[in-house]
Amino acid sequence: MEVTGKHSDDSQSSDNSLTHKLMSKTALFGLKLYVVIGICIGCLIAISLMLLFCFRCSRNLRKRRMRVKHTSGLIPMISKEIIEIKASDWTDKVKIDDTVKNEKVFGKEDADKVIGADKRSAESNVSGESQSSSATVSVEIPNIGWGKWYALRELEIATGVFSEENVIGEGGYGIVYRGVLPDSSVVAVKNLLNNKGQAAKEFKVEVEAIGKVKHKNLVSLIGYCAEGAQRMLVYEYVHNGNLEQWLHGDVGPISPLTWDVRLKIAIGTAKGIAYLHEGLEPKVVHRDIKSSNILLDEKWNPKISDFGLAKLLGSEANCVTTRIMGTFGYVAPEYACTGLLNEGSDVYSFGILLTEIISGRSPVDYARPAGEVKLVDWFKGMVASRRGQEVVDPLIEVQPSPRALKRVMLVCLRCIDLDANKRPKMGQVVHMLEADEFPFRSRLQHVNIVKVAMVHCACLCHVMAKNTGYPEKQQPSLPAQVQQLMTEFLFHSRLHIVIWIGQHADDLWD
Repeated sequence: MEVTGKHSDDSQSSDNSLTHKLMSKTALFGLKLYVVIGICIGCLIAISLMLLFCFRCSRNLRKRRMRVKHTSGLIPMISKEIIEIKASDWTDKVKIDDTVKNEKVFGKEDADKVIGADKRSAESNVSGESQSSSATVSVEIPNIGWGKWYALRELEIATGVFSEENVIGEGGYGIVYRGVLPDSSVVAVKNLLNNKGQAAKEFKVEVEAIGKVKHKNLVSLIGYCAEGAQRMLVYEYVHNGNLEQWLHGDVGPISPLTWDVRLKIAIGTAKGIAYLHEGLEPKVVHRDIKSSNILLDEKWNPKISDFGLAKLLGSEANCVTTRIMGTFGYVAPEYACTGLLNEGSDVYSFGILLTEIISGRSPVDYARPAGEVKLVDWFKGMVASRRGQEVVDPLIEVQPSPRALKRVMLVCLRCIDLDANKRPKMGQVVHMLEADEFPFRSRLQHVNIVKVAMVHCACLCHVMAKNTGYPEKQQPSLPAQVQQLMTEFLFHSRLHIVIWIGQHADDLWD
């Protein structure tokens, strides 16, 4: 019993000694030891959070400064055979020149092909290439070094001998069929129209150019068929139709394309175009960016299709074409007037497409009043009259925030600038569309992290005081003590860096 009592007395004496030490004043501004310990722990937490904050700031700065980069790809250069034909075959050159002279203006024959008006649903499930072949020029291409070569008989079986019921799209450059291969995979087969003598050789150039291009926002070209005069292209099958159908079709009173979905489609499309412009050598100008050429999968991921009008640009920044190719309403004004083609032409078309996405209106609609026929004119007028909120498609159930809408409208205005030199690059467009909707909130969140750390330190000191025998009657209420300890924490620990971060968070974040 004596031993037990002695042990109990020693333990109580030890507790009292520890409590006395914690309650004793130190040389640091006369603060008690438990307060100093709490301040040290709080400083450690605050410094850790500050380092984390600076790390996140620097990482975001690096992300903002980085340009959109894509996996590098190389487009095969035009074969020597094609170069020799174009450069030295004077007879063919004369024939081609005569053909161009006879087609100075969009005639009835070219109305669908050149202007791009589709006979059906504007290539609803696949993209295409340029016209394939001619009855007078037949070039066998058994293997061009990529993809799979399909025999004509294989594709006939897959499409039910190109039956009418398997037609999923028809345009000026060919008919698209749904096909099922022997391995049960579904594909889209485009049977290119067979006319114009140079078509077979142009088919080869287009296939070599686009065939090896791989990007998640571009429709994949799986293979081809070249037998006799027949030229066919086999693509991956995209199951959810095209953007035009979802924007202008009968979708009911509420569109399934929410604002977030539309922004996702716009960003994905911009990334695909940026890859064509900036991720390939030579770069590719699509020349026919429009809603019917944007295919959608089940998760609303966009895939750019129909490279039938695509143009390869080498080291030169511009190219002058003799025929204006594209779809009325999407064609850049400088290209329509002068034939001057560069990446800016696609940027303008994307600007029209983006305006179409947010408004739900067609680029040209003759059913509307005179001042609203052309989407671009109506859109600029609405912005000028400060009626931007009325631009949004009324079928969108949840309207976007004013800040989000203004950001996208600004991108539209920059892309459709009449001065092609002032239009942004597609990589910049991606960056602008992906920018944080509320960046100032993120800044405040980082500043609030430091404030939370200060409150945490104050609460820690409060708990320590309670656990070290601080008289309960002398304990003020928690909110008051938290406020008092926060003041002592800031003053005595001299963490002016916390205040500095709060004052300069905007500069750090930007």
